[in-house]
This record gives sequence, C-alpha cells and structure tokens, in this order.
Amino acid sequence: MDNPLDNQLIYKSNALVEASYRLSLYEQRIVLASIAQVRRDELLTDQQLYTVSAQHIAKMAGISVDRAYQHLKTAAERLFRREVTLHESPNGKGVAKVQLTRWVQEVVYQKDQGTVALRFSQPMIPYLSQLTEQFTKFGMQDVAKMTSAHAIRLYELLCQWRDIGKREVSVEWLREAFQLEGRYDRIPDLKRWVIEPAVKQVNEHTPLWCKWDQRKTGRRVSHLVFTFGENAVEKAGRKKRKEE
Repeated sequence: MDNPLDNQLIYKSNALVEASYRLSLYEQRIVLASIAQVRRDELLTDQQLYTVSAQHIAKMAGISVDRAYQHLKTAAERLFRREVTLHESPNGKGVAKVQLTRWVQEVVYQKDQGTVALRFSQPMIPYLSQLTEQFTKFGMQDVAKMTSAHAIRLYELLCQWRDIGKREVSVEWLREAFQLEGRYDRIPDLKRWVIEPAVKQVNEHTPLWCKWDQRKTGRRVSHLVFTFGENAVEKAGRKKRKEE
C-alpha cells in the first residue's frame, strides 16, 4: 500500500528556502516528511503534532527499516537543537530582518513505535502555511531518494527559479546558506564534496536536469551558475496532463 506522503507536495516560503541552516540528511527527511503533512486548507499552529515513522523513512529512501531506526533517534535529538537564520519575512511582507530561531519546539522519539513526533516552533509557522505569494513547491518523491542534504538544498533553490531556468549565486552566499563555515574552504573541495555530488543527484532523482559553471571576479571564483530545466520525461507528462 502506498504511503500517502509519497505524493504530497512540500510548500516553503522563499525566505525559508534561502535561509541559513544546516540539517543532516535524516534531519532533512524528518522535517520534509512533516512539512508534507501541513494542510494548505487549514490554519497551522504550533500545537499541531506531526509524526514520521521509521517505516515511512525506510520506504521513502529505499533503505532497510533497521537502518532507518538507527538514524531516526539520533536525528530527532539533534533536530531539537538545530537553528535557522531567516533573512526575509514570509510572503514578501513586513520589514526585512535577520531572525535566529529553531525549527521545532518539541521532538518526541517513540522507541516502541519507531516514530518521531514534532511540533514546529511558533516563528516557523508563517514560513510553512498560509503562503499566498513568494513560495516554492516540489514533490516529496523528488528528493526522497537523495543521499545528500546539500542536494536537497540545491534542488529547492532551483525549484524556486524553475520558470527561469538559470540561477547564479555567490560562493559566499552559498557557504552561508548551507552553513559551510570552516569546511570545504578551497574551491576544489567545495566542487568535489558539495556542488558536483548535489548536481549529480538532482539529475538522477528529480524531474529537472541541471548543469553548472563558475564565474570569476579577477582570478578568484566568486559565483556559481546553475542552468536547469524540465527533463524530457517530465515535460511529456505535463503536456499529457494538460491535454486530458
């Protein structure tokens, strides 16, 4: 029987897509599986509890349930301490400000059931619900098989500019957004361990194809340029759905 989350869409404010934070792969999976449960026709509050099971994580990622169990508890404990720095208000409204907050206000790991339950923090609510403009959406299944948290972040950034098909970001901005301070300081290391694996996984697992290049300011690599678009299979599927 298919899990209902497999076909769910994830909606995030663009401000959250561009926020600065670092989550491990399994923390990402827990957060995204929870966001996929947010009802767009209901008001979200910080009292709502979202539950994610090891069985669902295992099915979503194509791994064993035992492996999912092993990572779920550790990820849940770390998720409670994870911070996120927001640089803009949701829906493009309000005064731009830098806001440091946490993803969740409560995380409960239920060992006997092999589940994690969480409540989003109150400051996060406007970035996840009642989004009327300046938001990004993508399918849960698009990122389910990814094994790189950086790939998930890159895919979100591409989906935000999906209609344009090109996105250029400064290396400094990417380092801050992905919270890479102190890691991959050399451009060759950044390419090898972050950019190239992320682009490869976008091409392998998502409806988008992606290529990347670099731009220099003087002799220094200062910007990364991503060119992307719908792959042929996805294009054909969308055309067929429109004709039906």
